[in-house]
This record gives sequence, C-alpha cells and structure tokens, in this order.
Amino acid sequence: MSKPIAGRARPLSPHIQVYRLIPTMLMSIVHRITGAALYFGTLIVVWWLVAASISQSQFDTVTWALGTWLGRLVLFGYTWALMHHMLGGIRHLVWDTGHAIQKETSTKLAWATLAGSITLTILIWIAGYLATGA
Repeated sequence: MSKPIAGRARPLSPHIQVYRLIPTMLMSIVHRITGAALYFGTLIVVWWLVAASISQSQFDTVTWALGTWLGRLVLFGYTWALMHHMLGGIRHLVWDTGHAIQKETSTKLAWATLAGSITLTILIWIAGYLATGA
C-alpha cells in the first residue's frame, strides 16, 4: 500500500453550492423525491384495499380519513407525484432514444414535465369531482 505524500492537498469534490440549479437538475431531484413519495402513497392505497377486504366499518374509517382536508391534500399530492414521476419517466425514455438531449430542448422538456404534471393532476381531480357529483 502506498503512503500519501505529505503536504500535498487532496482534490475536493465539488459541493452543491458550486452548481447553478438548472431545470433538468431540479426535475431530476424532484423525480427522485416523487419516487419515494409514491412508495408511501402506495401504502395508503394498500391500506384502503385491505380495509375494503376486512369490513365495512374499516373501509368507512379509511374513507373518512381520506375524505378530510388533510387526507384530500395527501391524495392530491399523491396524484401529482404519480403524474410527475410518470412524465419524468417518459422524458427519460425519450432521452434514452437519443432525442431531445440538446440543452435548450431538454430544458423545455423539463419545464413541460412540471407543467404537464400540474395540468394532469388538476384535470384528474376535476374529472373525479364531476364523476362523483361532489
């Protein structure tokens, strides 16, 4: 094993403060966060399905909890995370084909991912409210 040379400064890795936050970097970070959020959101879906299979009272409890303002906020966030992660996955699939990897195009695609996920989430919730008559 070789000994390090005394007095020689080791190179430092660039820190996050060195980088300027760009849209593609931000969407990459958000894609990872939404992936983790989907894990926990899916546990809510599992809770709802298990409650439906156990008894009517268990199902009513879960339905009540998800019907509160906090429950709806969590479900709205879950819907957005699902849409954003899906569109981010499609964006990566397009990149894997070798398309839209130019700087300007990838930046536009990053912003389109964000705008599309917000739009789709709102449309899904409007459709849901119209379908239930609420």
